[in-house]
Amino acid sequence: MQLLHRGDVGPAVAEIKNTLAALGLLPANGRTGPAIFDEAVEQAVRVFQQQRGLITDGVVGPATYRALTDARWRLGDRSLAFLVSKPVSGDDVFALQERLLELGYDAGRPDGIFGQETEQALRSFQRDYGLNADGICGPGTLRALKQLAPKVRGGRPVFLREQEKVRRAGPRLRGKRIVIDPGHGGADRGASVGNVHEADLTWDLARRLEGRMVATGMEALITHGPNSCPPDADRAGFANEAGADMFLSLHIDANPSPLAEGVASFHFGTGNGTTSTVGEALAGFLQREIVARTGLRDCRTHPKTWDVLRLTRMPAVRMEIGYLSNAGDRSRLLDPAFRDVVAEGLLVAVKRLYLLGKDDQPTGTFTFDDLLRHELARAEGA
Repeated sequence: MQLLHRGDVGPAVAEIKNTLAALGLLPANGRTGPAIFDEAVEQAVRVFQQQRGLITDGVVGPATYRALTDARWRLGDRSLAFLVSKPVSGDDVFALQERLLELGYDAGRPDGIFGQETEQALRSFQRDYGLNADGICGPGTLRALKQLAPKVRGGRPVFLREQEKVRRAGPRLRGKRIVIDPGHGGADRGASVGNVHEADLTWDLARRLEGRMVATGMEALITHGPNSCPPDADRAGFANEAGADMFLSLHIDANPSPLAEGVASFHFGTGNGTTSTVGEALAGFLQREIVARTGLRDCRTHPKTWDVLRLTRMPAVRMEIGYLSNAGDRSRLLDPAFRDVVAEGLLVAVKRLYLLGKDDQPTGTFTFDDLLRHELARAEGA
């Protein structure tokens, strides 16, 4: 879709203003005013983006437009069902998922997308309540859900399930499948400074990480080759179809200010308490390990609703490793030895997740050789 930003006019802007007004982010007369993307609209878009875990740039692109469309729906506005070709999404789906989870039905991570897990949880609820188990949330099912709304809310059933899955996977890396996603690619070079391109560096880093993971017995898959740039939804779909245990997307940032620097990690989360708990834990391990090993500025971990985090069905993290627009970060990223350090740190952070705090070592001190010895010892003791 066409990007909408300050100064634009037309029906698409009128649609955006109507939605923002309905959400209480613009005055009610914003619906009837001129269809102009002015400063007030830009500010309202920024507030909405911040609420939804999106990049707060004040520009309505595909991700922001999707989120605005989803925000229009309330549970009960329409019937909900699983559609294979085009899954239904919206705030009403999110509300349904949370209601099912509160009642003890495993709808998976609440992400606002009506997928197979949501359908199965809904069918289970319908059977238990004596309804037609058709997997469709219509008026009858909605009434039953409202009647059984729990008196006490809270708890984190998704957190417990995710933690248990990691615990049962065991501490060894051998046999675990990870999907590595180098950012950009093909004609999309990503952040660029002179003849230095993000796509080239992330591809190189992905291959270095792949080699180390294969050496430990892991199965490492890369989402695309150097000459292609699939959309984020396809990258997530690749990981889902592969049945990956983990998804790691590698990026390098840029900023108009040459002073911007450092490393940041992102996991799925809406900013209102809904999060991929294991993804959040993995982001923390990755962030701390890279900061300790490289000395890059710690820009911390953040919840986001980007497609590569929202659509993946396994713990997923996107990392922004340095700024090409910063002279210091750029010179380090161009050093192959530095990229080796980063690759080792990423692998060790993955290992830390599966160790669950057992037989661990201080951040930044666990070496690749230590890791291989640990894997061998586990294999001999099995």
